[in-house]
Amino acid sequence: MVGKLAVSLAGHDKGSIFLVIREDGDVIWLADGISRLYQSPKRKKRKHVQLVLNGGMDSSELEDLFQNPADADTKIKRCIKLYSMEKANERR
Repeated sequence: MVGKLAVSLAGHDKGSIFLVIREDGDVIWLADGISRLYQSPKRKKRKHVQLVLNGGMDSSELEDLFQNPADADTKIKRCIKLYSMEKANERR
């Protein structure tokens, strides 16, 4: 689940897209690179998010993300933006 994109289903951030940074039992930690940074991710219960099937980072990108946290927010924003653009193109 780590490295996958997820959409918030509940709360003030409903409908927002996040990247799953880590998971701990029934709780996952999410970042979007803008309001929720890699250093201070959003804590959310699994039942309040829906995973995106074809979005996220591959294992090499994740490895780089965890080893180089200075550029993490930029990489997270890019991943979310690419997914959003792809989704917008599908609607056309």
